[in-house]
Amino acid sequence: MVRHIVMWTLKEEVDGVPAKENAAKMKEILEALQGRIEGLRYIEVSHDIVDADPECHVVLCSEHDDAAALDHYQGHPEHQACVAFVKTVAASRKAVDYTV
Repeated sequence: MVRHIVMWTLKEEVDGVPAKENAAKMKEILEALQGRIEGLRYIEVSHDIVDADPECHVVLCSEHDDAAALDHYQGHPEHQACVAFVKTVAASRKAVDYTV
């Protein structure tokens, strides 16, 4: 199994929408992928960050059957639609993938 963790910092505002609202939308659209992409076992997103170093506003944790399933998830059209939105609101991104 491969675990995929991503942390984003968001722009303060995009097109008049504050970061807090964009974070909530990220959570909604990313968690909606559950059950829609083969090999994606689990996905969880939070924007209620207690403490982070470096600072982040949104964190994602997902689990995939294997590295091939993670690649499939990353290229899947439904995930790519989420990526398109995230790229408009994110200021930075950090990610790590590891096997468990």
